[in-house]
Amino acid sequence: MSNRAVAPWVRTRLRAAPGGAVALGVLVLITAFLASAFPRALDRAQDTGLRHEITSAPAAQRVLQAVSPAPENMTSPEDRERALAPEALGAVLDTLVKAPAEPLRAVREGSAYGVRASKSLTATDKWLPRLSPMPPEFTVTAKSDLARHSRFVEGRAPVYKGRAAAGTVLDLEAAVSTATARTLGLKVGSVVHLNAMNTGATTGNTARVKITGILAPRAPESTYWSVARLLHQPEVLYPTPEDARWWSTLLLAPEAGPALFHLDPEPETFWEVSPRTDRLTAPDTQGLISAVASLESGPGATALRERLGRPLSVSTDLEKLVASFEATRSAVVPVVAVAAFGVGTVAAVVLLMTGALAGARRAAELSLVRARGGSVRGLMWRLWAELAVVVLPAAALGWLASHLLLPDARPSWPALAAAAVALLASAGLPVRAALTHLRPSVHGERTDVASARPSRRRTVAELTLVALMVGAVVALRRRGTDGAVDQLVSAAPVLVGTVASFVLVRLYPLPLRMVARPMALRRGAVGFLSAARAGRSQATATLPLLALLLALTTAAFGGSVLAGVADSRDRAATVQVGADARLQNDLAGFDGRAVAAVGKVPGVREVSAVGVDTMITLPDGKSEVSLVAVDPESYARLSRGTDNGGFAPAALNPSSGSGTKGKVFPVLASPETAARLGNGPAVDLRSARYGDFTTRVAGTLPSTPALREGEFMVISTAALPHFKPSSLMLTATVPGALDRKALQGAAGGGAAVHLWAEEREKFVSRPFQQGAERIYTTAVAAGAGFAVLAVLLSLLQAAPERRALLTRLRTMGLTRGQGRRLLVLESLPQALLAACGGALVGWAAIQLLAPDIDLGVLALAAKAQIPGSAPVLLRTDVWSLLVPALAVVGIAAGVAAIQAWWSTRLTTTTELRAGDAR
Repeated sequence: MSNRAVAPWVRTRLRAAPGGAVALGVLVLITAFLASAFPRALDRAQDTGLRHEITSAPAAQRVLQAVSPAPENMTSPEDRERALAPEALGAVLDTLVKAPAEPLRAVREGSAYGVRASKSLTATDKWLPRLSPMPPEFTVTAKSDLARHSRFVEGRAPVYKGRAAAGTVLDLEAAVSTATARTLGLKVGSVVHLNAMNTGATTGNTARVKITGILAPRAPESTYWSVARLLHQPEVLYPTPEDARWWSTLLLAPEAGPALFHLDPEPETFWEVSPRTDRLTAPDTQGLISAVASLESGPGATALRERLGRPLSVSTDLEKLVASFEATRSAVVPVVAVAAFGVGTVAAVVLLMTGALAGARRAAELSLVRARGGSVRGLMWRLWAELAVVVLPAAALGWLASHLLLPDARPSWPALAAAAVALLASAGLPVRAALTHLRPSVHGERTDVASARPSRRRTVAELTLVALMVGAVVALRRRGTDGAVDQLVSAAPVLVGTVASFVLVRLYPLPLRMVARPMALRRGAVGFLSAARAGRSQATATLPLLALLLALTTAAFGGSVLAGVADSRDRAATVQVGADARLQNDLAGFDGRAVAAVGKVPGVREVSAVGVDTMITLPDGKSEVSLVAVDPESYARLSRGTDNGGFAPAALNPSSGSGTKGKVFPVLASPETAARLGNGPAVDLRSARYGDFTTRVAGTLPSTPALREGEFMVISTAALPHFKPSSLMLTATVPGALDRKALQGAAGGGAAVHLWAEEREKFVSRPFQQGAERIYTTAVAAGAGFAVLAVLLSLLQAAPERRALLTRLRTMGLTRGQGRRLLVLESLPQALLAACGGALVGWAAIQLLAPDIDLGVLALAAKAQIPGSAPVLLRTDVWSLLVPALAVVGIAAGVAAIQAWWSTRLTTTTELRAGDAR
C-alpha cells in the first residue's frame, strides 16, 4: 500500500479557499449562461420573426395558389363530371401538398380547392341595386367544404341537382354571405339571372340562380375566407366613375363545378395550399425562396405538370415576405451585434481580471513553488486543474440553464460560447503565472504603474488595435450597418474603448503626481498619501480600468440606441395622430355639444377643434392643397407641445374689416404652398365645405399636427362662415391614460378614435423587433453588472494591503476619520478616470458611428416610412452617458468607505503580526 506524503494540490487549495472557489463558480455560471443565452435568444427572435412575418401577412400573399384551366378534349358531360368532381380536385390537392421541397412544407388543414368562372358574370335583374346604369356582376364559385366553414343564418346550403344540356336555361342553387345579402337586397328564395360569357357555343346561355341560404363565415380571418374576401364581402368596381357597379360572389355547392361549363367555356380550377410555418427557422430563408421559385417557374413546376398531366401555374408572394424579413434582419442584427461585442468583451476582461488578480495575490506562493524546484509546465497544469474542477461544471450548468430557459434554438453557438467562457476562466491564471515566473524576479521588485515600463510587444499590440479601430470606423462610415454582420464593424465601439483605455493607463499617473507635489507642502498627510498611493497603484489595475471603460462605452452606446428607438417611436406616433388623441368624423363633423362633452372626459386637458378641407384649389390650378381651420390659441399650444410646426397665435389674426367680409385672413402655409401663393396681394379662395375667404401668406410652417403629409394652409376658424370641426385633437393630462370608450361615447356615433398610445404600440408589433430590443437591454444591463463587478474585484483585491497600511498609520497617530478619508480618496482617482473616460469615449464612439447607423427598422417595425418623420439615426443620450459614470464613482466610493469603516474596527494586533510581509 502506497503512502502518499504530499496532500493532493486541488483538494488542498479548495479546502484552503472555499469562498473564492464558490465565487468563481458563480461568476462563471452567470457568464456562461449569458454567453450561451445570447445566441439562443437571437435565434428564437429571428425564428419567431420569420414565422410572424408569414402568418401575419394577408392570406392571399402567403398561400400557394395554383390555377389550371379545365381539361380540354372533354366532349361528353360524363368526362366533365369526372374531371371537376371534388374527388378529382382533392387528389390534385394531395399532390400539391406534397410537392414543395424542403424547407417549404404545406398542410392539408386550411387548404381548399374548387371551380370558378374565369370572369365575372352580369346579372340582368332590374331589381338589383345599382351604383350607375351598369348592372351588378357576380363571380360564380363552387368551393370545397362550404358547409364546414359557414354558419347558415337563414335557409340551407345549396345543392347541385345535376347537369343541363347546352342552350337551355340552367337552374342552380347558391348561397351568399350576410354582407352580400344586405348590400344587394338578396333574401332566401331570391332568383338572380346571369348571362353567360359571349364566346363561341355558349352565346345566349343563361342561368337562373336561386338563393337557398344566407351564411356567415365561422372564421372570417381564416385562410378559407381571406384569400379572396370577395367570397363574403362585396366590392365596388370602378372601370370609370360613370361605370361603377357592385361586384360579389355566388357560392354554389362544391359538386356544382361541371355546371360552370354552361356559363363559361373555360372555367378555372383552383387550389389554395396553406404553407406550414411552425418549423421554419431563420436559416431557411434562402431555401424558402429557392423552393418557391422552383414551384413557380422552375424544376418543381415542370415536375408537377408532368405528374398531373395538365397545365398548372403556381403563384404566391411568400418569397416577398421572406425577402422583407431578410431586409429587416440585415438591418437589426448588426445593431444588436454591437451590444454583443461590447458586453462580451467586458465579460472576457472581467474573467481575465479574476485570473490576474489571483495571480498577483498568490505571487509569493507561486514564487516559492518555483524556488523549490517546481516547473512552469507543472505549475500551469496544477493551477488549471485547480480551476477546472470549479469552472467546467459551472460553465456546463450555465449552458444547461440557457438550454432549459430558451429551448428550440440551434445548439452550436451556445455551446461554443459556454466553452469560451470556461477556457478564459480556467486559462487566465495558469497563463499569467507561466509568463510571470518564466524568469526569476528580484524580491521586493516594484510592480506599480509608476515603475512598470511597457514592453515593445505591448506597444506593437496597442498600435495594432489602433489600426483596427481606425479601419472599423472607416468601414462603418462607408458601409453602415445595413448589410450582413461584419465583426470588425460591430466591434468598432469596443475597439474605441480599448484604445482609449491604453492611452489613459499610460497617462493617468502623470496628473496624480502633479497633484501630489502641492499636497506634500500642505499640512496633513491624508491628501498627499492618497494622491501618491493612487499614482503608484498596481499594474494589474489596467484590466479593471479597461473593463470599466468598455462597460461605460457599451452602456452609453446601448443606452443611446434604446433612447433613440423610444424617441423615434414617440415622434412617429405623434406624426400619425397629431396629439395625445384624435377624434375624427369627416362626414358629419362635431357640434358644440360633442366638443364640450369630449372636453369633460377624465384625462382630457384641452380640446382643439380642427376642420380640414383637402380640396382647395389655388389660383395656379396645378394641384389641390389642404385647408386646416383652427382655433389659433389652442392649436398653437398643441403645435408647441408636440414640437410639430409651432407658431404664435397672433400670426393668424385678421388685418381689417368687420365680420368675415372685407377682412384679409393670414395663413401659415407649407413652403410649397407659400411659393405658389406668392407675396403679392390678398387672394380670394373658395372652400366647398366652409365657404369663401380672402387670405394672404403670413409665414411658413414645415409641418402641422392635423396633417401627416402634403401641402397645406393653416387659417383661423374666424375666416370661415360655415366652419364645423371635423377633428378634435386632444391634449391629455397624462399621455396614454385616455379611455377609448369614454371618448367614443362623448363624441357620439360615427367618430373614429385614434389614440397616441395605441399608435405607438403598432411600431413594436413584430416579435423580432421586440426580441432584439430585449436582447439589447439585457446586454446593456449585463455590461453594467460586469463593470460593477470589476470595481468590486479591484477594491477587494487590494483590501488586505490597505488594512495593513491603515493599521500602521494608526500606530503613528492617524485617526479613524483620517483613515477612512484616506481609503476613499485613494480609490476615487481611478473611478473618476474611468467615469470621465467612459463618458468621453462613449460620446466619441456615438459621434463617429452615428451617421451610418440606421435604427428605423428596429424602431418602427412595420412602419418603414412614416410621412413627416425624420430618419431614425443614432444620437447621444445624456442620461446614458452620465448615469453609468456617476454610478461607478458612487459604487467605488461606497465600497471604499465600507472597507475603511471595517478596517478601523479591527485591532492592531490582528493586522501587525510578526513576519507579515504586508
